[in-house]
Amino acid sequence: MLKEFKKFAMRGNVVDLAVGVIIGGAFGKIVSSLVNDVVMPLLGLLVGGVNFTDLKLPLKEATEGSEAIFLNYGQFIQSIFDFLIIAFSIFLFIKALNSFKKKEEDKPAPPPAPTKEELLLTEIRDLLKEK
Repeated sequence: MLKEFKKFAMRGNVVDLAVGVIIGGAFGKIVSSLVNDVVMPLLGLLVGGVNFTDLKLPLKEATEGSEAIFLNYGQFIQSIFDFLIIAFSIFLFIKALNSFKKKEEDKPAPPPAPTKEELLLTEIRDLLKEK
């Protein structure tokens, strides 16, 4: 069973998937920083200094025995912006990869090497031409 697991875990697709997940996590941090530190302050400036994460609607006021309950729709708006920027970034990345693949596909394939029969026939032809 251990040998089967090792064979499964070391299969190429599993390793590629693990690398993809790790890179995806790092990419997510970059995009989150882009959204939180670059895009959202600019967007907040455009809409009059509003910080979206602070937007909330009180549903129930705080009392002595309970805390206030809020509907944090600003956090939802922030998550939508995060998603849109991540999706657009992935779209651009995939588009760039596809353009590289297309360039590779456009190169003509080298002609196939002659088969043994063709080589033999060529030798026979050349020998007949000499006579």
